[in-house]
Amino acid sequence: MTDHHGTDYRIETRLVHDGQLRTPFGETSEALFITQGFVYESAESAERRFLNEEPGYSYSRYSNPTIDMFEQRMASLEGAETARATASGMAAVTAAMVSQVQAGDHVVAARGLFGSCRWVVEDLLPRFGVACTLVDGMDMDAWRNAVRPQTKAFLLETPSNPSLQIIDIAAVAQIAHEAGATLTVDNVFATPLYQKPLALGADCVVYSATKHIDGQGRCLGGVILGSTEFIENKVQQFLRMTGPSISPFNAWVLLKGLETLSLRVERQTANAGFLADSLHDHPKLQGLTYPGRADHPQAELIRRQMSGGSTMVALDVKGGKDSAFRFMNALRLIGISNNLGDAKSLVTHPATTTHQRFAPELRAEMGISDGLVRLSVGLEHRDDLLADLVSALESA
Repeated sequence: MTDHHGTDYRIETRLVHDGQLRTPFGETSEALFITQGFVYESAESAERRFLNEEPGYSYSRYSNPTIDMFEQRMASLEGAETARATASGMAAVTAAMVSQVQAGDHVVAARGLFGSCRWVVEDLLPRFGVACTLVDGMDMDAWRNAVRPQTKAFLLETPSNPSLQIIDIAAVAQIAHEAGATLTVDNVFATPLYQKPLALGADCVVYSATKHIDGQGRCLGGVILGSTEFIENKVQQFLRMTGPSISPFNAWVLLKGLETLSLRVERQTANAGFLADSLHDHPKLQGLTYPGRADHPQAELIRRQMSGGSTMVALDVKGGKDSAFRFMNALRLIGISNNLGDAKSLVTHPATTTHQRFAPELRAEMGISDGLVRLSVGLEHRDDLLADLVSALESA
């Protein structure tokens, strides 16, 4: 298997080549192994395989050559020792958190989470005796004060979905480790190109590979990354026994997506920065948040923690929900979708979609107003995107 992790090759090169496992046919594109199981040369070989005394594959729920290639390439990109792919981003988040705790344990999480992630820690884990405390992720004292003797894991996402708030990963990691807990970071909005949580002290990083890693609206997938010790001791058995496994076909699609990840994200980020600068003072907007602008409230932290802005822009349309809906319905080029990180530019209204189950006061705590529109910027020409947004804002 080709692996250039730790070599002098730059990330763009490793995104094309790392993890490639060629068959004797010598194919240039990664092979797609669509198979459920594998045949052993003998009964003794099968026994050794299940005892981990012999290398090889036994069942695609456990491992598969195509999935292995995707995991190897993701680990190289992230700077992680190892990775495990899952069927979706939420499968990755759920597996990462559930595999770390048991009844009687306690989890601390940032309030500003994607709605489903917050459901996992706030609703699912307590059903099985795991307590949860939600905090303002930007307040380090809040993290410290939430720690209990039973605290085993921290969870945060930064930039947050959808308000683009930034959390100091290194500071939270230090608090977690002083408490004997681990830190898991959802790094979707920053992408592996712009932020390296493991290098900042996190123990685990999760992605919805459905977003930028595929980036072309084709398939679902997720990834959990960390040290070999963390993955093998905490995550691997949970994945093996519960089966939130990715299909080989989806892993192959994501492998091909990785080849163009840096090109796509670079163009999307440039477009997002241009649109943020162009629209910042628009009279129909109550506010605009973009991590690449100097007026972001946490610009200094962003400079320390991230190597680029984001493909995401948060627009707060004056007039609340009605105005936001008029704005969205007037768009002609940009589509309405709860997906993000796509080659096509997309908008969504978090208060009525991804975060609709929360009461207004809870949404306000997360920075989600009734006028907030999340804009995921794609690969279209920036002038066409700007014209569409300006025209639609007139309808707001």
